[in-house]
Amino acid sequence: MTKSVGGLNAQSFALENISGNIANTQTTGYKRTETSFQSLLASNGGRVSATTSGGVTASSRATNDIAGSIDSDDSPTSMAIQGDGYFVVRQKAGESDGNSIFSSEDLYTRRGDFSVDREGYLVNGSDYYLSGLKLDPDSGNPVGDAVDLIKIDTKGIGAEVTTKISYELNLPEVPLTQNATNFPDTPDSEKWDLNGATAIPATVTADDSDQFEENSITGSAITCYDANGTPVNLQFRWAKVDNSLATDVNSTDTWVCYYKSDSEATGTADKWTQMATYEFTADGQLNAIDGDTTATSVDLTGLTIDGATIGDVTVRHGTGGLTQQADSNGTVSISEKDQDGVPAGDFVDVEISDEGKVIANYSNGRSVPIFEIPLVAFAGDSALRRLDGEAYSPTSESGPAVYGASGSIVGSSLESSNVDLGDEFTKLIVTQQAFSANSRAITTANDMLSEVLNIIR
Repeated sequence: MTKSVGGLNAQSFALENISGNIANTQTTGYKRTETSFQSLLASNGGRVSATTSGGVTASSRATNDIAGSIDSDDSPTSMAIQGDGYFVVRQKAGESDGNSIFSSEDLYTRRGDFSVDREGYLVNGSDYYLSGLKLDPDSGNPVGDAVDLIKIDTKGIGAEVTTKISYELNLPEVPLTQNATNFPDTPDSEKWDLNGATAIPATVTADDSDQFEENSITGSAITCYDANGTPVNLQFRWAKVDNSLATDVNSTDTWVCYYKSDSEATGTADKWTQMATYEFTADGQLNAIDGDTTATSVDLTGLTIDGATIGDVTVRHGTGGLTQQADSNGTVSISEKDQDGVPAGDFVDVEISDEGKVIANYSNGRSVPIFEIPLVAFAGDSALRRLDGEAYSPTSESGPAVYGASGSIVGSSLESSNVDLGDEFTKLIVTQQAFSANSRAITTANDMLSEVLNIIR
């Protein structure tokens, strides 16, 4: 009877674990608890023939090293861990003057349903606060190696002046200019007449602007920004000129690009300023920029548009990014047009990247990495001490936390519980049967004792 009572206790313990697993099937990051049974043998004094069946005891076995499925989530601050690793978190200890105070003890979790609270901290659904490494917003490199609580700064971001422009395009072999006649049968008439000039002018005055625009085609425009974040409209225009002005004998076609430097210019004041002269080979490949056969970009020193000074700007065409291929439309075909300047921007929100970085998004379109989320590993995951809310603390058996876990972070995702409901129901049936069997053994033993008592009656 005593052994059967032990069996009942062991199966009751197993039922507790099964019940807890079933209750947490929808708990984010939950790790199920398995039950292990061990026999208890009475001493037999070394006599094998005297060995009797032992009792039983039950203990819990953690499954921290078994991951749950990863499901997508709508929140941009949710994250899951693919593979090995834990987030570093801390608990809130209280408040002082309306500001949160936190425990100095690092705890660990795989529950990644984080959101930003009123103070800017990232906290998950179990009230654990995320820690990370602060990043330099300019270089993206960590500022030191100390892991601390992540707190989002909601201040805006300053303006950034334009310093680089990416400008890749294809020029038509025959441009469709405003004065084009019988296009494209008379290509010579579409070239810019320089009135017998032996050099391409560095600027075009307002008086000559109409004639220039009639003999050139638009190269589109791009918005740049000065140091104060003021938008400046930079307009390009391309004119094909006689190839006698080429600097390289291998060139078969010559173009010149201008930008509108003063849209309000009148009379003899300069309205357009030359950016560069471009020469192409017979197969339409770029041969030289301003006579340099190795150049792929143009440096504009002290760029000023309509009185607004932008400064030194590099216009990059890239390798193979500027060509002259036949185009029946006779217009510029742009494949890339971008620049690196931005106006001042207000803070919008944060998100978690798949590289495990906290990204701050701003109204000017900038996205800046501000924190990196480290992952830690343990030599003995199953020996971690379980805490409320899917958190863990290290023990002597688990070993200390080691930074640089092999797992990776998946943004906008959550790790589900690793409980298999069907498997738990199967265990539930087996446990119920085992419990009934132990109770039947007690009933049988009671009947046997009743028979013994009836002998003396």
